[in-house]
Amino acid sequence: MEMYVAGFDAKTKSAEQKAWDIAATVCDPEIPVLTIADLGILRDVKMVDDGGIVPAVQVTITPTYSGCPAMDAIRDDLKTAFAKEGYPSVHVDLVLAPAWTTDWMTDAGKAKLREYGIAPPSGRAAAARHAGPIRLQMAVKCPQCSSLNTKELTRFGSTSCKALYVCQDCKEPFDYFKVL
Repeated sequence: MEMYVAGFDAKTKSAEQKAWDIAATVCDPEIPVLTIADLGILRDVKMVDDGGIVPAVQVTITPTYSGCPAMDAIRDDLKTAFAKEGYPSVHVDLVLAPAWTTDWMTDAGKAKLREYGIAPPSGRAAAARHAGPIRLQMAVKCPQCSSLNTKELTRFGSTSCKALYVCQDCKEPFDYFKVL
């Protein structure tokens, strides 16, 4: 599935490229510094003819995990964002396959996490799917002081996709966005 990447001159953008840009402004309700595009859950945006004066928008998103409670809020926020831009008909499809992976997060999104005080995922999720040697947990860098002297307090933090860590040097607790 190809995805549109923002950056074209507004005069040369197609309707679908403009629609992608609108969808890409929607923030994750649990981590408001990240957009759904930063997270990689925005999969596709299409214009469809549903018989209305203005074409309908069909948005495809993939939740970070199948029970993610943020999906309803994201669906509502997408509809609101498009309504503000003059698109009254928006269909949001949740697609579970392929399953979302932290590999889909943008580098900009990972940098935003770090600046917000959440350690971004480190490593590649695809490596965990191969049989073979047991993977060892590498040290997680503290987003406050950059120390590697950190310790996991609990596997599940403020949300299921994050673990709670504490820095042994600056003593600050922080979330770590797990590699999924």
